[in-house]
Amino acid sequence: MNTLSDFEIKQRKYMPVFPKASGKPTPYIPGYPYEDDEPMAATGFHAEQIVTLADQFFRYFEIDEHIFVGIDTFIYYREGDRTKVVAPDIYIVLGASKFPKRRSFYTWSEGTAPSVVFEFLSDSTAHQDRHEKVPLYLLDIGVQEYFIHQPDLERPAECRGWRRGTSGDIVEIAPDAEGGLFSETLNLYFHWKEDAVTEVRLLRPYLPDGTPITTSLEEKALKETAQEERKTAEEQRKAAEERLREEQERRQTAEAELARLRAQLANR
Repeated sequence: MNTLSDFEIKQRKYMPVFPKASGKPTPYIPGYPYEDDEPMAATGFHAEQIVTLADQFFRYFEIDEHIFVGIDTFIYYREGDRTKVVAPDIYIVLGASKFPKRRSFYTWSEGTAPSVVFEFLSDSTAHQDRHEKVPLYLLDIGVQEYFIHQPDLERPAECRGWRRGTSGDIVEIAPDAEGGLFSETLNLYFHWKEDAVTEVRLLRPYLPDGTPITTSLEEKALKETAQEERKTAEEQRKAAEERLREEQERRQTAEAELARLRAQLANR
């Protein structure tokens, strides 16, 4: 019988609860540009961080068709004003349909704003990310939570977050003893880890109980390891059965020889 894995059970347990967006998915509105000449990521550090975290989000939220994950695409937040636009590294919209794919995200058409935004610090944008974008995202656009992170190991570690308070004010999210931050909106815990392979300080998501959300490559490696372990276990089982069969045959042979010898002695 097929059963859900432990992670899938936790995934369903911890998935955030939210209302559906009041608008409709809008791939493109004519007159609003959807690309510019800026690169997607400032450096290789940022590219690795964006791709890794986005992959984890795509995998984790794939079970809900009304969670949209955007990567470096334009968000227009005031109808009729093309200057009111931002392009965060990653954003998540709870309540918005995954499909169809959008060229940009239009808050008035979708009937909702991004729920959580992530920006990864670079030398050219760090000041804006730390200061101007905090009230812009949380107050002007209506984002619920905003996080920044420094992925470059050559720069000091920096991981901060803010959320809109119940009275509409801005509240900085207090880190725990390890420097991690909890997102009430996503019901996920975030903490950075220095990756020796990529040499990037990766911000990673965890379930509330500490279970890590793996990347596609990590999941593939885990499955391959599990397959190897099952193969090894099956080989060990067969070897044990063969040893048992051989032992039974030896015992039967010994018992037969003992019976023959007893018969000879009885006939003398």
